[in-house]
Amino acid sequence: MSDLPSIPTPCVGVCTLEPETRLCAGCLRTPLEIAMWPGATNAERLTIVNALRERRRARGITSPADSRPRRRAAQPQAG
Repeated sequence: MSDLPSIPTPCVGVCTLEPETRLCAGCLRTPLEIAMWPGATNAERLTIVNALRERRRARGITSPADSRPRRRAAQPQAG
C-alpha cells in the first residue's frame, strides 16, 4: 500500500459529536479515529474508511462510491 497516494481525510467540516453515539455527525468517525488520523498509515486509514462505509450503510446513507472498492492494486503500466 505504500505505493498508493495518501488516503484523504473523510472530514466534511461538520465537526460535532452526537451525544448518543459519540460519532462525528459529519464523517461518523469516533473521537479515537479522529485523533489517530493525522499519524495513521494508509493501512490504518483504509481500516477506518471501511468502518465508515459500514456505518453509513447501517444508517441507510450510501452513495455509488460505497459500492466500489476503496483502493485497487497498482496495475502495471503498458509501454
